[in-house]
Amino acid sequence: MSHQENHDAPEFTRRFVNLADERLGAEAIFATDDFFADKQRMLQTADAVFYPDRYDDNGKWMDGWESRRKRVEGHDYCVVRLATSCRIFGVDIDTSHFTGNFPPAGSLEGCYCPDGDPLDDAKWDEIVAPMGLGASAHHYADVTSDAIYTHVRLHIYPDGGVARLRVYGRPNRDWTDMAARGEQVDLASMMNGGVVVGWSDSHYGNPNAILAPGRGVNMGDGWETRRRREPGNEWLLIELGNPGEIEKIIVDTCHFKGNYPDRVSIQGAYVDGEKDKSLTARSMFWSTILPESKMQADHIHEFDAASLSINGPVTHLRLNSIPDGGISRLRILGKPATK
Repeated sequence: MSHQENHDAPEFTRRFVNLADERLGAEAIFATDDFFADKQRMLQTADAVFYPDRYDDNGKWMDGWESRRKRVEGHDYCVVRLATSCRIFGVDIDTSHFTGNFPPAGSLEGCYCPDGDPLDDAKWDEIVAPMGLGASAHHYADVTSDAIYTHVRLHIYPDGGVARLRVYGRPNRDWTDMAARGEQVDLASMMNGGVVVGWSDSHYGNPNAILAPGRGVNMGDGWETRRRREPGNEWLLIELGNPGEIEKIIVDTCHFKGNYPDRVSIQGAYVDGEKDKSLTARSMFWSTILPESKMQADHIHEFDAASLSINGPVTHLRLNSIPDGGISRLRILGKPATK
């Protein structure tokens, strides 16, 4: 959510949510061994760091999961309960800062166990075949299975350290049931499958952070652009988790005090079929849902139905930051529509 954008990373890292993120509730529930570095560290939101002179009682302090040197047959593995059940599209096994202690290979399995954690007889599917791992690098792999999983199991051969495991997927939600109950939900929340699909600039922050649960923890936990020095304004495009009719919009500028947008506006459309590369150009002409509205520093701005122009369900939104600045969170509250 807050890690710096890697321009060499595959599209799934931008298109989907890392559901192995501890900030979203993911938890490392078992490891065969984590003597040198605690397994939960591997799920931290921020990029791994390295402190040359930091040691603890067990040796060199490393930012990730690290097992001891194996002196018997076998290999180590770690089981992670994902933040929510999901379809997985890709993974990143990141060995940042592990140079003489990275595993030579790794693989990943998935398990669907919605009623608790997997027992010894649970069924695991291989979703990433054994692949070579190198020193201090991202190792990306596509996942082609369309199954739903709640847990993953990372195998490392035979031992060593992994800085971060990121599992990019789309949360599994029963939208038909939610629509039948008529309950109001956050249609844009990353936990409901909302995702940012395009933006003009993201110099200071990951745009997807604005769809994260809770309020921002600091100014780095949000979408912030550079200072705009030319005409126009900054913007981003959001694909909702499900089509829905908007009833309330919340724009939160938490922690943004000298750099919040002067105004924001929101446009929307029901985009049917393929979301092709013309989406950005087409978004300029989408209907206005929230007209230009003044922003305040470090403030929760709420806009109810009386402030909005609603004409049926939408699938996509364009958030305009006028002319630039930082937004911590965006909430799009409404009723899901049946597809």
